[in-house]
Amino acid sequence: MSPEQTAAAQTAAEQTADEPAADGQIAEQPPAAAAAGTSWRRTLAVTLLLSVVGATLLLVAAGQTWVSGTVQAQGATRAVTAHGSEVSGVPSAMALVALASVVAVFAVRGKARRVLGGLVALAGAGAVFAATSALGSETGALDDKAARSVGLTEVAVGSVTHSAWPWFAALGGVLVVAAGALTVLCGGAWPGMSARYDAPAGKRSAAGPRRGAPTSAPASQATPADLWKALDRGEDPTAS
Repeated sequence: MSPEQTAAAQTAAEQTADEPAADGQIAEQPPAAAAAGTSWRRTLAVTLLLSVVGATLLLVAAGQTWVSGTVQAQGATRAVTAHGSEVSGVPSAMALVALASVVAVFAVRGKARRVLGGLVALAGAGAVFAATSALGSETGALDDKAARSVGLTEVAVGSVTHSAWPWFAALGGVLVVAAGALTVLCGGAWPGMSARYDAPAGKRSAAGPRRGAPTSAPASQATPADLWKALDRGEDPTAS
């Protein structure tokens, strides 16, 4: 074998040895990209789940009995109860805010998405405050209901007890707070609404004129077919 052939064989062997390493480097990139995509999908899914579960807990708890007691009137003892929505309308309202955020999070981006997350967190905090307040000595809703049931303006409700449903409402509020916090911290990496929903004219203007697309004829020389084609391209056929 001549020296030239030997050198060519060595060069080919070196190239063959280098190919697996290059292939290995190329193969490592897709897993990294896939991991990044999985990360934002996971945080987005967790956020949406927290919002839905928290709002559901708030709505369900608001329809249950939160406080009960007894009232004596006209020689008889009556039992009175008050549902969560009668004690406070805040949990139900904040639940609607959380549900609306599930859709709104896809319609906004950047700072607007962080502002949305902050509003959701505040809504959850308001629901927690309203639920925990009902666990105290506040019995105004129960007193009003007792007064209406016996036909008196003022009554004294005794044997007041609180159910566990305010705690469930407070838990729902905490989940909504967590969803809002995740939106603020991780929302920047989430995609927004697809660009295919943008106006066709806006997309064409941003992309520039298509290669090989026919230019618009002057309005005075354009035929009706040319006018329709110009409108379809997002152009103003009357502009000269």
